[in-house]
Amino acid sequence: MQGSPLRSKKNSREEGFTRPPKFFGVVCRRQGGFTLVELLVVISIIGLLSTLAVVSLNSARVKARDAKRLADIHQIQTALEFFFNERNGYPGLSGDPIASVQAILGSGSYGCLSSGGWAQRGCQNPFMANVPTDPGVGGSPYEYAMDGVNLNAYTLRFTLESGTPFLPAGPVVATPDGFRPAP
Repeated sequence: MQGSPLRSKKNSREEGFTRPPKFFGVVCRRQGGFTLVELLVVISIIGLLSTLAVVSLNSARVKARDAKRLADIHQIQTALEFFFNERNGYPGLSGDPIASVQAILGSGSYGCLSSGGWAQRGCQNPFMANVPTDPGVGGSPYEYAMDGVNLNAYTLRFTLESGTPFLPAGPVVATPDGFRPAP
C-alpha cells in the first residue's frame, strides 16, 4: 500500500531514522555541544600554537635589537668620521686628547659628539646630538676607546645577542676598518 500511514521498520531505517543508543540499558539521547575530550584537544592545540608564536616573536625581537645595535654603531662611526675630517683625529676622552681609557657612550659626558669632542647631551653644533645606547634591557653598553698615542684609530665595543650571517653572537669590535669579533 502506497501512502499508508504505517511504515515498516525497513523503510524507516532507509530514510535515516535510527534508534537512540543504549548505555547500560538506558536510552541516551545525544545533546547538542562538544564532549570534554573534544574541548581538551582544541584547548591543547591553541596552547601549542600560542607557545610557538611567543617563541618566534622573542627570536624576532632579539634579531631586531641586533639590527638596531649595528645601525647605532654605524651612526656613531659616521659621526666619528665627520669629527675626524674636521679635526684630523678622533675625539679623546673626558676632554683629554691623549687619554687611553674606555668610555660608556650615551651616558654622562659621552651623550653628544660635537666639534669640541664628547660632551653631555645638548651640546652645540653636534655631529651627533644624542649618542644612542644599547636597546636591550640591562644590555651591555656601547664602549668607546682609543689609543692615546694614535689619534687616527678608535675602538667601539658592543655585544650582539644572536649574531648575523657575518658576525657571531657575543662581543664585537668596530674600528675605522670595519667590524670583527672581539678577541
